[in-house]
Order: sequence, then C-alpha cells, then structure tokens
Amino acid sequence: MKKNVLITGGTGFIGRHMTDLLIDRGFTVSILSRGKKENVANIFYYTWDVANQKIEEEAVLNADYIIHLAGENIAGKRWTKKRKEEIIDSRDKSIQLIYSVLKKNKKIPEAFISASAVGIYGAINGRAICTENMTVANDFLGVTCKKWEAAADRIGNLGIRTVKIRTGLVLGKNDGFLNKLLPLFKWNLGAALGSGEQYMPWIHVSDLCRIYLEAITNPKMEGPYNAAINDDTTNTIFSKTLARLCGHSLWLPNVPAFVLKIMMGEMAKIVLTGRRVSSDKIESTGFYFEHKNLENTLKICLP
Repeated sequence: MKKNVLITGGTGFIGRHMTDLLIDRGFTVSILSRGKKENVANIFYYTWDVANQKIEEEAVLNADYIIHLAGENIAGKRWTKKRKEEIIDSRDKSIQLIYSVLKKNKKIPEAFISASAVGIYGAINGRAICTENMTVANDFLGVTCKKWEAAADRIGNLGIRTVKIRTGLVLGKNDGFLNKLLPLFKWNLGAALGSGEQYMPWIHVSDLCRIYLEAITNPKMEGPYNAAINDDTTNTIFSKTLARLCGHSLWLPNVPAFVLKIMMGEMAKIVLTGRRVSSDKIESTGFYFEHKNLENTLKICLP
C-alpha cells in the first residue's frame, strides 16, 4: 500500500513541485487548503480554517508523513504591527491545529517536516557562515523563525521525528521571487540593491524538494537543516548574472537603501541584508545538490 504524505500549503509554488516529486516516487499526497477541490489520481484534498481552528481531521489521521509549508508570505505586504502578527500566527496556529489533532487521536506519523528559513540567523551582513547550532537572532526575522520552529518542536514532544528545513531564496521557473525580478531585467532596468554586498543564499526548487524527500526517507534526519547553496553569491553577483542571461549588462546604479526603505518600510531588511549559510549538515547525510552553479541554474529558470 502506498504511503501518504500530507502537505499544508500544497497548492503553492514549493507545494506543487513537492507533490509532483512525491507522486513520481510512489507516494499518495493529501493537501490541506482553505477551499475544497476535487480529488485526482493519488491526490486528495481536505479543508482547514486556521483562524477558527477547524480542520478535516481525516487528512491528519491518514498521513504517514506531514510536510508543513503553510504560512503567510513574509514579503507579501509591508510589516505593520498587524501584518507581523499575521505572519507569526499563520505559522504558529497552523501547526497548533495539527498538533491538537495528533494529540487528541494519539496519532504518531513517521515524521513531521516543517519549513523554516535562513532568516532565523537574522537580518545581518558579514562573512560569517551560519550553521544550525548558531544562536537565533532577536530581530523580526529571527523571532518569527524561532516561534515557527518552537511550534514544530511541540509536535516533536509527542514522540514524532521532527525536521526543520531552513530555506534560502528558492529559484524556479515562472514562479517564486525570480518571477518578480524578470520583467525589470528583461527590459534592461535591473539593478543591484543597496550596497549589493549582501549575501543571497539560494536553492533550486527541485533540490529543495529533494531535501524534503530525504527527510522522509532518512530516519536519521532530525532537527534543523540549512537548505541553501554556500557559494558566496551577493546581490551584485546575482544581479549581474541575471542581467547577462537576459542579454544585457548591469548599467544602472544600485538602488539606494533609503529609497527601498521608503518603498518597503522595515521589510526592506529582506533585500538589504543577507547571510552566508553552511550546507555541511545536509550534505553530511549523503544528500547532494544537483544545482550548484548560479548561472546554469538561472538559465533553466528563465522562460
């Protein structure tokens, strides 16, 4: 009998790629979403309402594994006080809802695998390489990820193997943050941001999905893992590479930090700061990245 993987946020960019990979590898997939959809071959849809803590419990009870991707887009809107609360609550309360079903029914899936982000190390610049045992930052990014992972750890306290995937910037075709940049760079209007020296730890969506698959199939994986290439890509390097692949050179001056702060408010920290991260821990499991060269990876991401 095929094993079932429940994915929250399964209709999003990463979730869709994850679903395809799991089906290809012989799993069935259940997807929790806010609106009911028709089941298709090997994919089953269930509804939940995180705000009101309602869920079709069958989705959780049928799962052999749970992949938790759900959460408000951290870069979707300006960081007002209300928006910050929404970002944190969407991560904390969604896991709490799953936790309550697991605890009430004494259900023990083989693993709970939660998304997290390299933002846990904070909005920083500098050459220090962030490893999984570093102290969590005390800014909004760090606090958000800390609460996100703490919610996942509550499920771990039920005796369930829990893995947290600290993700960098995800590259893919026709989606993700790259999709927002391409129009500017195609029209030769792209530019580096701020100093341009901030690091941009990235990962191709197929490698990210393979890390989640590794977390399913490797029972030794537990705790946090960085999911990003450690290749010293800065914003300037990224911008020049993307411009070149679009047939242009980078000619505009860097967008000044103060302009981005006016446009984005506090959220400008996302694009003005960055950090290097180590991939040693995930690679020590035997996992290998298929996409390690930025230029080659961007090539396959362009329409």
